[in-house]
Amino acid sequence: MDEGHCADIIYLDFAKAFDKVPHCRLLYKLRRYGIDGKLGNWIASWLKDRQQRVGIGGEFSDWRPVTSGVPQGSVLGPVLFLVFIDDIDDGVNNSILKFADDTKLFGVVNNLEQHDVLQQDLQRLVDWSNRWLMEFNAAKCTVIHVGRNNQRYEYVMGEQKLSAVDEERDLGIMITADMKSSVNCQVACSRAQRILGMLKRFIASKTANIMVPLYKSLVRPIVEYCTPAWSPHYMKDKQILERIQHRFTRLIPDVGQLPYNDRLCILKLWSLEERRNRADLVELFKMCKGQSGIKCEDMFELACTDKTRGHSLKMRKGYCHLDLQKFFFSERVVSRWNRLDEEAVAVNTVNAFKRQLERFRQMQTGFFTDNYGR
Repeated sequence: MDEGHCADIIYLDFAKAFDKVPHCRLLYKLRRYGIDGKLGNWIASWLKDRQQRVGIGGEFSDWRPVTSGVPQGSVLGPVLFLVFIDDIDDGVNNSILKFADDTKLFGVVNNLEQHDVLQQDLQRLVDWSNRWLMEFNAAKCTVIHVGRNNQRYEYVMGEQKLSAVDEERDLGIMITADMKSSVNCQVACSRAQRILGMLKRFIASKTANIMVPLYKSLVRPIVEYCTPAWSPHYMKDKQILERIQHRFTRLIPDVGQLPYNDRLCILKLWSLEERRNRADLVELFKMCKGQSGIKCEDMFELACTDKTRGHSLKMRKGYCHLDLQKFFFSERVVSRWNRLDEEAVAVNTVNAFKRQLERFRQMQTGFFTDNYGR
């Protein structure tokens, strides 16, 4: 988008995904991947001889053999499902992302020709689903048109035209057509407010040693879930999130009447803004150390400099046309990362790196605030 391109994202939905995997075809794929012999026989034995019946109002149907589906609630079931759909992207020209039964097909669509290529890829996925008996629920498949000048081309799956939407939940994160984070802030705030209201109503003793652990385990994870992917940059969105912690700290006796920063200091809490910036640094550290599923070189480029100040893992900061790119994770984290020292980035564990960040917070007041260094 920063380069002026448009993109279409197609969200696919399998119809009863985990129940549709045919056992015979699954075992065939396992053998094709080299899973045979005793292990293959053990998996086949684990799947066969299962039966099920339906009960309504005390009346039950006859037992029927189960010839499809992977047992849910097991560790092996999701693994077998991933093996079964592993080749779904064979022959696809555009990008595809798979996570369990959540599948997304997307690509740059600036003209009709690129639309046709994406439509052909979608048809390949439909052909795959028909061949392997994994039907898509076309009524629940949607498309998001991204980009200022997007032509909003239509896509079809069989005879079903896919509906265009402005937002879609993707692994717990709201993806919107404008790629902004306001909807995520509103959704997270709404959920956190409900949990915070329950704590207020049902917890009689609201002392700090009781309330703070409950807040950290029940409320704060909601507003911090995957923030490197959607951290807000508009002041109104930051305030919506920070208001959650404001409300919580006011519940604590003998603390609630103090200024917000004093409350945080007494309760030994960071502001949510600071914690989001800290989470960005932790995520980049994991990438640099190979502890993340995302490779560092896919998002960042090491800065070529002879300067000895700072550290040896400085990243190059690019030029951005749009605020959307400027405040994206791969850009917003660079300046703060480059201000760290060699001692901080040289550690090998996440916990050791977090302790180094604590040191920086004590050394440099405001280091984790958005306005630091501007």
